[in-house]
Amino acid sequence: MLSKEIQEAGFGIEPDELASIARSHDTKCLERHDKVEGLARAVRVSLQDGISSHDVQHRQNIYGCNRLAEKPSRSFWMFVWDAMQDLTLIILMACSVVSVGVGISTEGFPKGDIVYLSIGDVVPADGLFISGFSLLIDESSLSGESEAVNVDQQKPFLLAGTTVQDGSAKMLVTAVGMRTEWGRLMETLNEGGDDETPLQSIFQNTGSEIVKGRDGKNKVMGTPTESALLEFGLLLGGYSDSKFYNDKYKVIKVEPFNSVRKKMSVLVALPDNKSRAFCKGASEIVLKMCDKVVNADGKVVLLNEQQRNSITEVINGFASEALRTLCLAFKDIEGSSDGTTIPEEKYTLIAIIGIKDPVRPGVKEAVKTCLEAGITVRMVTGDNINTAKAIARECGILTDGLAIEGPEFRKKTQREMEEIIPKIQVMARSLPLDKHTLVTHLRNDFNEVVAVTGDGTNDAPALHEADIGLAMGIAGTEVAKENADVIVMDDNFTTIVNVTRWGRSVYINIQKFVQFQLTVNVVALMLNFVSACVSGSAPLTAVQMLWVNMIMDTLGALALATEPPHDGLMKRPPIGRNAKFITRVMWRNIIGQSIYQIFILLVLKFRGKQILKLNGPDATSVLNTVIFNTFGFARHVQELGFPNGNVLNGMLSSDNSRYLGAFAQTVPLSRELWLASVMIGAVSLLVAVVLKCIPVPTSHYVATHHDGYEQLPTGPDLA
Repeated sequence: MLSKEIQEAGFGIEPDELASIARSHDTKCLERHDKVEGLARAVRVSLQDGISSHDVQHRQNIYGCNRLAEKPSRSFWMFVWDAMQDLTLIILMACSVVSVGVGISTEGFPKGDIVYLSIGDVVPADGLFISGFSLLIDESSLSGESEAVNVDQQKPFLLAGTTVQDGSAKMLVTAVGMRTEWGRLMETLNEGGDDETPLQSIFQNTGSEIVKGRDGKNKVMGTPTESALLEFGLLLGGYSDSKFYNDKYKVIKVEPFNSVRKKMSVLVALPDNKSRAFCKGASEIVLKMCDKVVNADGKVVLLNEQQRNSITEVINGFASEALRTLCLAFKDIEGSSDGTTIPEEKYTLIAIIGIKDPVRPGVKEAVKTCLEAGITVRMVTGDNINTAKAIARECGILTDGLAIEGPEFRKKTQREMEEIIPKIQVMARSLPLDKHTLVTHLRNDFNEVVAVTGDGTNDAPALHEADIGLAMGIAGTEVAKENADVIVMDDNFTTIVNVTRWGRSVYINIQKFVQFQLTVNVVALMLNFVSACVSGSAPLTAVQMLWVNMIMDTLGALALATEPPHDGLMKRPPIGRNAKFITRVMWRNIIGQSIYQIFILLVLKFRGKQILKLNGPDATSVLNTVIFNTFGFARHVQELGFPNGNVLNGMLSSDNSRYLGAFAQTVPLSRELWLASVMIGAVSLLVAVVLKCIPVPTSHYVATHHDGYEQLPTGPDLA
């Protein structure tokens, strides 16, 4: 039933229904509306002339503009506010307070308009194929699939954002702006017989071409699969000049590859008034078309059931070794062909070819490192299940977990999702939003910290939804990069491991600094507060406090914060989303060191003259200098408690009293008093050893991930 608005406007279909036809490839709805011609009548448009210019505004009011909704820009203060919500920054600001106390849019093409497409054009809106010739569409920006799709009357659906790789056509626009599939993604973000036959079957039945480079070397241009086949043909001794084959064997008809037929066919004319058809495609499809085979001697023989079973085993064997298989076949036709049809049966099998996408060196080791670090690695791909499982096993991703296909995953209920998601290691034949769904469930239902890698526009929703989005710098699209947090410049998984190692190092270094800084400030604050309350004077002057906070602590912070990562960081489990930044281990160290230092410094303050036998008019100044020196040495010895800590910079600032003089109200100390300051401060190292012997309750748990790690205590002492 049409709405009143649509009826009054004179149209015969609702905007949402019209948009869903191309987006969902809804052939039933298309046939119900009498195909493209019926839809043209429903939206009152001529398939020859399109729409008139004075009708554009009226259509835009009903069906919308071809403009993607842009996310509202945020003010500078909103970014400042968001930054201030970071827990680490809050801790650092709290420490400083204590220290001080002490779009792109594409316009035009309203619904119902007629658009002409040619090679290289980007499809501006969702629509339907009206007429054209050999239209080949690259949908990798949306689907992630490298193979181009043939669009014709039987499969007329065109999507915005895809690219015309070959051919030309006329298109009826059915959806614009946010109603297109591209718009929905943006919305998610914002939210053998003849000796020459084998080579001929490769060089004439291909969508790629061979060109000469500047250096005179052959360069194959085309899709990865076609390029691999041509390179294989060259290795077999084929001619690099395609004119050799095209001049000798004239091409009569070509049927490009598409995802429905899963094969590509070509019909050529032979010199002796005969014709020959070549076919290549999915092995299981082409093998069913064959009743003969070229044997090892190059002779054509009948294909019996035993041979067919053996060939099927070879195909399955290739797939289990992470090879994508293609079958090559031909058929000789007596007499000249009219070129209207290409045969679909009684072919002769030439060969089964396995094409491998090699795993980069170091990937398997990188995956192993991730698993040892408690990071679960999952593969989400558009490949078939067998190829995906084989690649995942080769990389070490698939062990004893679950491999599932996208259609099966989408059918699961919420309860079933909660049961299977922890077990999923591989998801094959997935759609763009399957990865987004997986990420959403991992974050919301399992409270996991999720990182996602991707390079296509179809990966953008998942990159945007993840806690950490990693886009590929070389192969990645601009949309993917804009929605990622990190761009991997070399497209290498090993680099992601380095990113993780550095991230953990920075986190641990900040923990070290916070633990160190809190201890220093608690001791200084309590020492001066208690002393002022009891005696009316503070042992540490304002200048000395300023020196501690601005000079000594700055050098100490640099020593801790610039410590490089080490391999031990990748032997630890990850830190949970709700883990406390200041751990129980840190609180133990902060409280223990503070108690010792406050106690010893207060003893020096109130009994130091008697203990050190200080007399004379400058006894108070000498005592205060000893307290200042002891405080400084205790602080630097505390830095030694951090493994691999670079305390050289901090130690250089310890000889305070000798050079500060009247500026800091210090006096020169004797050799004995220097030794006493050093010895008392050095006891902090023994205190650190004792503190590490005190057990701290930790939350132990066994993860449900397939690698099965156990949570270990966290904190700077384990860095």
